[in-house]
Amino acid sequence: MTIQSFSPEDTEQLGFMVGKEARPGDVFCLSGGLGAGKTVFTRGLARALGYDGHVTSPTFSLMNEYEGVALKLYHFDLYRLETEEDMESIGYEDYFFGDGVCLVEWPERAGDLIPVDAIWLKIDTNLTQDNYDYREITVL
Repeated sequence: MTIQSFSPEDTEQLGFMVGKEARPGDVFCLSGGLGAGKTVFTRGLARALGYDGHVTSPTFSLMNEYEGVALKLYHFDLYRLETEEDMESIGYEDYFFGDGVCLVEWPERAGDLIPVDAIWLKIDTNLTQDNYDYREITVL
């Protein structure tokens, strides 16, 4: 299934809709290039879980934790991940197999550490459209 987004607000709203359906233990893997809108999507998901603070990409810390009203969100950004041991050093299993919701940016870098039942989404930018903000978000 592919959904079109014509603005950052559309992308955030899609994240919100996905977040409304999230359940404890869900792991969402979100891939897309730099600037594709992964963190915008995450902001919507965090809002759906009841978090109303600032959402930023944890590029340098690997993971940010957001305390939602409904569930906690563990937001991983693996762009700078060098080895799987880096994931082990932050205790990824406690998050991936815990009671919160995980969203993983750049999940390809985690190799076999991603749970087999993870939900994969891909954000593609399509600059052939007249609208620079146009995105296609596909559930894989």
